[in-house]
Amino acid sequence: AAKMSAPTMEERKACWGARDEFWQCLDRHADDASKCEKLRRSFESRCPQQWVKYFDKRRDYLKYKRQLETEGYHPPEAAGKS
Repeated sequence: AAKMSAPTMEERKACWGARDEFWQCLDRHADDASKCEKLRRSFESRCPQQWVKYFDKRRDYLKYKRQLETEGYHPPEAAGKS
């Protein structure tokens, strides 16, 4: 869909569904995107380009946040000083 108008509710649902399937695949395969190429393509074809960019950033952010919550924050300068 090259049209830049706002997606309809149906299109948004299709986009979110494709994103969720893609993300679930990444979760199952420890973020190995090569295992999820088909889902990635369907995600990209169902979502406006700028949404794809946004969701990619969002996923990186959520991953980073989850890592902080599970491992805690380690400031780099604290390494080696105990």
